[in-house]
Amino acid sequence: MKILVTGTAGFIGYHLAKTLLKRGDTVVGIDNINDYYNVNLKFDRLFDCGISREAEKWNTPVTSSLFSNYSFIRMNLEDNYELNKIIEIEKFDVVCNLAAQAGVRYSLQNPQAYISSNIVGFVNILEACRHNNIQHLVYASSSSVYGDSNKMPLSISDTVDNPVSLYAATKKSNELMAHTYSHLYKFRTTGLRFFTVYGPWGRPDMAPILFANAIARNETIKVFNNGNLERDFTYIGDIVEGIIRVIDSKKNDDPFLEKQSQQHSSKYKIYNIGKGNPVKLMDFIETLETAFNKKAKKEYLPMQQGDVLKTYADVEALKLDFGYEPKISLKKGIEEFAKWYKSYYEQVL
Repeated sequence: MKILVTGTAGFIGYHLAKTLLKRGDTVVGIDNINDYYNVNLKFDRLFDCGISREAEKWNTPVTSSLFSNYSFIRMNLEDNYELNKIIEIEKFDVVCNLAAQAGVRYSLQNPQAYISSNIVGFVNILEACRHNNIQHLVYASSSSVYGDSNKMPLSISDTVDNPVSLYAATKKSNELMAHTYSHLYKFRTTGLRFFTVYGPWGRPDMAPILFANAIARNETIKVFNNGNLERDFTYIGDIVEGIIRVIDSKKNDDPFLEKQSQQHSSKYKIYNIGKGNPVKLMDFIETLETAFNKKAKKEYLPMQQGDVLKTYADVEALKLDFGYEPKISLKKGIEEFAKWYKSYYEQVL
């Protein structure tokens, strides 16, 4: 299968691309390698898949030295001409859009970045799929679309009309735009609402690395809402396995999909993808402390604007339609994360 994966210098995109490459798929990766966080981590992810620093050049394909079936292009999704050109030339079986301006708190400081990447960039993806006969677009949505809902577990049947951050609003917009294109132009779009993903090569602005850095450096962990937060922490390997199950489904009338949930009659689908098991923030910190064999210093702070108290995914639809079954325990996942962290960030230990 030939697959376009956007955001391949990012956390989830890197893991997805590497897994697809190892099983023999042809992958073209796109990322703009922006400086929302340290670009060296992004280049190191690319290098781990055989992409050299030649990737710094814009709109120039770089072939992997490790995988002959992998090429990477530094590109902005807002560049409609270049995006259309690569999709027209390569004739992909599936497009998987994981590129986006991430982060809830950053959206309070730089809203324009979210409109540019998440709205303009996404409509460019939709238009390119429409005009180049792409049969299936898989794209990243977010659990943030549920806002501050107190109903748990969060279900795809819940109303998502009250986002509490601009980031969440852009992700909800993506879902609406995808629905429109599936309705008008009859190609499949599948949105995946990611919950809290962690693991090796994770984003440095997310809790696991922030906490690990603080523990390693004997610095203080900022614990918001006095620790009274719960997240559906899901190991990256389980997330990638779920994405690939969706990518591999060829069409709506696949035999396995005959057992689909209530969404089966539409080319537009939305799924939660997570562990389906809420973890208390303090339990997560304690598991990290065990993996690092070191106690953390903690500073308890109020709730942050734009945050929500609890997220917990109902993943039954993804299980029913694709056989998705997350398997990695928090203990095992944190051990794998800590092993990578100690190797990659050994200079801070």
